[in-house]
Amino acid sequence: MTIPSDNFQLPPAMADTAAPIDDAYMFVYWFSVVFTVGVTAAMLYFVWKYKRQKGVKSEPTGHFNKLEVFWTVTPTIFIIFLFHASFTAYIKNATAAEGATEIRVRGKKWSWEFEYPSGDRVPAELTLEVNRPYKMIMSSEDVLHSFYIPEFRMKRDAVPGQYSFIQFTPTVVGDAHVFCAEYCGTSHSGMLATVKILSHEDYQKFEKGLGKCQGTEEECKPENYGKTLFVKNACTACHGENGSGMLGGSPSPGPKLAGIFGKPQPLMSGESVTADENYLRESILRPNAKIVKGYNNVAMPAFVLKDDQLDAIIAYLKSMK
Repeated sequence: MTIPSDNFQLPPAMADTAAPIDDAYMFVYWFSVVFTVGVTAAMLYFVWKYKRQKGVKSEPTGHFNKLEVFWTVTPTIFIIFLFHASFTAYIKNATAAEGATEIRVRGKKWSWEFEYPSGDRVPAELTLEVNRPYKMIMSSEDVLHSFYIPEFRMKRDAVPGQYSFIQFTPTVVGDAHVFCAEYCGTSHSGMLATVKILSHEDYQKFEKGLGKCQGTEEECKPENYGKTLFVKNACTACHGENGSGMLGGSPSPGPKLAGIFGKPQPLMSGESVTADENYLRESILRPNAKIVKGYNNVAMPAFVLKDDQLDAIIAYLKSMK
């Protein structure tokens, strides 16, 4: 669902955190427009009024202390007012409401993962209930990322080795978007996620189906569900589309997965291992246990998945040709 925007410059406002940011932005915008028009008009008038004339010799101007004081004090007052308004909005947006629902956000190259209070983890899709306060507890598993939702006017860095926080209450049912606003490597532009804001009734249905395939019978077949999870977990960013080992005509950062099932894989240790179900499962849960030859510089993040999700991904990997 696309929400129409009341602001001709900004994305639709879909959380309580947006209003104070929008008010400060529009104040600065219109303040700048008025002063730009006024200064430009005065400049053009003075250019016309004091243009060079025959027989008139220019004289140096003296000091006009009142104007100089006015021109110094007025911007200072404006800056103090703007700081107060901005800091008030910052403090409000940084303080979670009592009883806010906590969701863990993990950034990793190159995907977002959301862990709900139930312990279920969902990649690339954050589902929220309208008019329910939330506190997002964020961290990074590798490099610096930045969690940014334009429709909420919220952005905060996800830093390796520490937690950062944002809070908000969604106010509109619909879809919003998550971007990474800090360059984090080759697939930075593809580090995206969707925010789905549901009504109370729809959110209850979502909670009951957490961790399970919620598509049609065809979509929930193991290999099809596995493909969905493969894409949502951004596995294509390292292994290429359909595990082809190619990205944009160049070799992908991670090894090729298509067609490897049942075949020996050379390891950095000099040994080889057959790519069976156990090998695929271990590679997902403990990616550094057995490193494929030539890929020792690739830092694949570990994934936490339920057994049926692992089974589905393995079924998809087995189906790759």
